[in-house]
Amino acid sequence: MPRTAPTIPLRNGLELPALGMGTWPMDDAQTADAVATAVAAGYRLFDTAENYGNEAGVGEGIRRSGIARSEVVFTTKFNKRWHSREGVREAFSASAQRLGTEYVDLLMVHWPNPDQDQFVEAVQGIADLLAEGMVRGIGVSNFKPAHLQRLADAGVLPDLNQIQVDPRHIRQSSRQANSRLGIVTESWSPLGRDGGLLKDPSVTALAAKYERTPGQIVLRWHVQQGLVPIPKASSRAHLEENLAVFDFALEEAEIADLSALDTGEDGILDSDSFGH
Repeated sequence: MPRTAPTIPLRNGLELPALGMGTWPMDDAQTADAVATAVAAGYRLFDTAENYGNEAGVGEGIRRSGIARSEVVFTTKFNKRWHSREGVREAFSASAQRLGTEYVDLLMVHWPNPDQDQFVEAVQGIADLLAEGMVRGIGVSNFKPAHLQRLADAGVLPDLNQIQVDPRHIRQSSRQANSRLGIVTESWSPLGRDGGLLKDPSVTALAAKYERTPGQIVLRWHVQQGLVPIPKASSRAHLEENLAVFDFALEEAEIADLSALDTGEDGILDSDSFGH
């Protein structure tokens, strides 16, 4: 049996695997192959989005793998055109059909789009579906502390906030806001976006010390702090490598050293002005 990731309990009871597979920017065919391979390697969490155009590939990969639907967790995200309570219902139906599933484990607002000012209604729409048993958790993505406070004021909080996080972008204020509100932080682009992080001497020195790859060192930095990374991979070897980070631990000083690589908000998409 392949080794699977431990799980983290979310606010509404969903047990979320502590590491998952990202699928952007793969197309449907690539995604189906990669997901089927990932299931065999032990993955149980798969992240997609309406905007990625590969939800059907995720569903096909799961069916091809032969695993029971109840054994895997789907997270998907919808665009700003659906930011209303009824719009969210339409977005859910379309995503569920593409995924080939009757329910979605974690449905997420992809970007807050505050200029449109309908993200509170969008989260309320997911809460409606949660009450009906159509989703198992409420998610948001790229929400800043101020956006989360709007949700808190409206009495509707998500289980999870998916944001860009890596040792060069530690996002301390966002992570602290998530934690204060009982929201789990999921890390997109957890290995950095340009490959440079994995060549940093701070990372490569730890890789040599622990006889691990630089990617495993960075992913361990995430999971050891309670972050849920979703690195994209497609080959069996790469998928297995990313998942094999639960049998060693970094020292607290080493976690701090990696966090010291932080460059602030440089390179972070501003969700007050960017979104789809």
